Amino acid sequence: MELLKKWLGHPEEIYNLLRFKMGGYRVVTPRIDPDSLGGGLRTCYRYLNQTSRSFAAVIQALDGELRHAVCIFYLVLRALDTIEDDMTISLDVKVPMLHEFHSYLYQPEWKYTESKEKDRQVLEDFPTISMEFRNLSKVYQDVISDVCHKMGVGMAEFLEKKVDSQLEWDTYCHYVAGLVGIGLSRLFSASELEDPIVGQDTELANSMGLFLQKTNIIRDYLEDQLEGREFWPKEVWSRYGKKLSDFAKPENIDVAVQCLNELITNALQHVPDVLTYLSRLKNQSVFNFCAIPQVMAIATLAACYNNKQVFRSVVKIRKGQAVTLMMDATSIQAVKAIMHQYVEEIYQKIPSTDPSSNKTQQIIASIRAVSLPGSPMASRHHYSPIYLSCAMLLAALSWQYLTSLSKATEEYVQAGEN
Repeated sequence: MELLKKWLGHPEEIYNLLRFKMGGYRVVTPRIDPDSLGGGLRTCYRYLNQTSRSFAAVIQALDGELRHAVCIFYLVLRALDTIEDDMTISLDVKVPMLHEFHSYLYQPEWKYTESKEKDRQVLEDFPTISMEFRNLSKVYQDVISDVCHKMGVGMAEFLEKKVDSQLEWDTYCHYVAGLVGIGLSRLFSASELEDPIVGQDTELANSMGLFLQKTNIIRDYLEDQLEGREFWPKEVWSRYGKKLSDFAKPENIDVAVQCLNELITNALQHVPDVLTYLSRLKNQSVFNFCAIPQVMAIATLAACYNNKQVFRSVVKIRKGQAVTLMMDATSIQAVKAIMHQYVEEIYQKIPSTDPSSNKTQQIIASIRAVSLPGSPMASRHHYSPIYLSCAMLLAALSWQYLTSLSKATEEYVQAGEN
């Protein structure tokens, strides 16, 4: 019944959930025919679906040979990340592996069979992945190998190093996400689906990754605490408390929220770069691939801003909200309007006593300057009374059906996967 109440408050999301389930997903995230692939590629796409249904969906929607290049890029980085995450591998073994991992791409027999991580199949069958890597055009191989090398070095650097300063926060996010944005941008240009400037402007590509990674880190405060990880920069949280773990205590909730708001303000600084980057994209499949995670991120930040629940549970955007964003974010005008909508939501929630309030207002003003508040998309949530009545009736009749959406769809629309 609570789920039904939520839907009744957002009738446009009910409509979009039904539209998505009844075929709309094919437009946003079309699937490829596995029978059209060779044995090695078919295995790689199976691993892609097993390790990340969300990324699998948008990767398979990319055009031409870029699709295979990005699939292999993802699996290589997933294998690298699996080594970094595996706490059963001693540092004297792990550090050299991270440094040398890019070289394994050219060693047909290399594999690692001692991992205990859930995604260990990408290490155990790395010969299949590396074979398909070597089948890619050299221009793609060079990008993937270079990014893999730089990321491995960065991961090794932060294995025994905590994120203290805001500069270190940016550096860590660069290694684990900014480099992904840079690598993807270089692949887009190498495919000739996008202009060379997309791959050359590493600052904008880095911002794309940092915006997503910071959103994940902010949202995942409680989950990371429960697993003994800390990624919030000490330079910020130490101004509000003695220990980051103390923020989960009820008596510290006010200062915890102030710290949360400051970090969200920091993340929002990347939005103008995100919009500039997206405005350069010409290929529709590449645009969708890049835009969908970004609008999910801004919606997640709006949900988290000034929200005590971040320290009590995992804050997620609604499933229908996520599907609506996926189906709407198909043009730069639409994305600008979405960004504008959510920063306005944040603006309305800024407490006058918040230490970061002035900075937050300034950053929102800069985002307003590059967004389009007058576009048709900006008012897409205004519906006629007849439409609302029909949608509410539809909700009452179909809410139970909607709860049984496929697992793949459910996992995809959860905002901001790693």
